[in-house]
Amino acid sequence: MPTPAPQKSAGEAGLVRALATAILGVDTLWGGDVMSASGTGRFIADSWFADEPLPAAYTCAEAAPLRAGGGVAASQIDAAAIDGYLRAVDVPAAITEVGRQAAALGGDLRGRYLAGLAESLQVMWELALERLGRGPAVPYQRCVLASTGREPSPSTPEERRATAAALLEHAGYPAGTRDELVAAVDAWRRDRMVPARSIPLLAEAFIARLEAGTERHVAPHLPPELRAVPRANVRFLPIADAWFSGSMNYLGRGRTPAGDPEYEATYELNARLEISVPEFAQLVAHEVVPGHVTTFALLQARHVRRELGFEATVLTMNTRAAALSEGIANNALLLALGARQVSEIPDPDLRLALTLALLQDDGKNQSSWLTWREGAPREQVSEVLRRDYLCSPERADKLSGAWGRHPLLGRMYLPAYRAGTETVAELLVRHPPARLVPALYGARGIVDVATVEDAIAGPA
Repeated sequence: MPTPAPQKSAGEAGLVRALATAILGVDTLWGGDVMSASGTGRFIADSWFADEPLPAAYTCAEAAPLRAGGGVAASQIDAAAIDGYLRAVDVPAAITEVGRQAAALGGDLRGRYLAGLAESLQVMWELALERLGRGPAVPYQRCVLASTGREPSPSTPEERRATAAALLEHAGYPAGTRDELVAAVDAWRRDRMVPARSIPLLAEAFIARLEAGTERHVAPHLPPELRAVPRANVRFLPIADAWFSGSMNYLGRGRTPAGDPEYEATYELNARLEISVPEFAQLVAHEVVPGHVTTFALLQARHVRRELGFEATVLTMNTRAAALSEGIANNALLLALGARQVSEIPDPDLRLALTLALLQDDGKNQSSWLTWREGAPREQVSEVLRRDYLCSPERADKLSGAWGRHPLLGRMYLPAYRAGTETVAELLVRHPPARLVPALYGARGIVDVATVEDAIAGPA
C-alpha cells in the first residue's frame, strides 16, 4: 500500500503551489495541456502523476481557450486571451517564488535542482514575451545555458561519421565518399526496414530482451525497494500525420485495486516513420527500458514513498532535468547491455544503430546552432543534417523545420539532447554502475544534468 501522505509544512505547501503554478502557467501560455493523454496535446509540462489538485493555472476559465488556441506558439496569437489569462494567473510571480525557495534551500541537491528549474522557466517566460513583442529577443546563449548548464557550441560529427562508414563498409555497403555514405545508410535502412504493421509485436520482443538486460545490469544497483517497480508498462500506438516522429507519454495516473501506481505509459509512433529494425531496438531502449519509462516509473515510486518532492512528478521540457533524461535514454542501450562504450556492443548492426542515433543528437544540436546562431535557411540546415549527420529525409525535414525553427524547442530543447548524452556517456566510463545507476534514477535525490555528478560523489 502507498505510504500515507504526511502533513506538509507551510513552506513545502507553498513550494508545491508555486511549482504547480509556474510550470503549468508557462505550459498553458505555450499551448500545452498536461492532462492530454497524447503527445499532440502535451508540451512543456510532460506529466502530472502526483495526487495534488491541479492549480488555477490549469483550471481557471481563461486557461482552456488559451490552450485550445495554441497560446504564444500559434501562428495567429490571440493577445486578448493571453492578457485575460495573465490577469487571472501571475506566472512571473510564481517563477520568482520557486527561485526564492530554491535559494532558501541553499546549495544542496534539491535547492540546486529547483534553482535550475526556475531559471529554465524564467527563460521560457521571456521567450513568450519576445514572441508577443513585449520584451527583447532572448540571447541564444541564455537559452542554451538554461536548458543544458553549458555554453552553446557547434557539433563535431567527424568521428562518429567515420565509425558509421567503417561499419557500413564491413556490412557490404560502399561508403568511401560522402555521397556513397549517405546512400549506404539509406540502403542499410531499407534492407532492415521495420514493417509498420509488425511494430507492436516487435516492440514486445525488444522490451522483453531489454528487460532481461536491465534486470541483470541495472536493477542490482538500485535500492531493493525499487527493483520490483514495473519498468516497461507501455503501449505502442500509431498516430497519423504528427509533427513529431514519436512521443513517449508517461501517464502514471492508473492505480491498482490496492491503490498502488500502475506506472503506465504510451508511446505514439508516427505511422509514416521509416526506421530499421536495429534502430527500432535502440528506440525501445531509449523510450521504454531502461530509458524514459523506467526513469519516470522509478521517480514516481520514490515520490509515492515520500522520498522525492512534488517537482519529481511534473517532468518539464526545456530544462536541465530533461537534458539528463535524454542522456539516460540515449545511453540506455549501453546500460541494458552492461557496456560502457559503443565499441563494446557485440552486434555490429546494433552498434551502427546507436552510432546513427548519437549522430542524430549531434545533428539536433547543429540544427539549433545553424538556425539560431548562424541564421542559416531551413534548406541548408536540412542538407547538413542529411550529409553530415546521416539523418533520414524524414528526420532532416522535421529537425530543420518543425523542431529547429520553433521559437522555444529550437533554442532550448534541441541542444539538450547532445548535452545530456555526452554527460551520461562520460559518467558511464568514469564511474562503476554501483555508484552511477542510483544517481541517474533518482535514488540519491532529484538531480539534473548539472548536479548528477555531485549525487554520484555523495554518500552511498
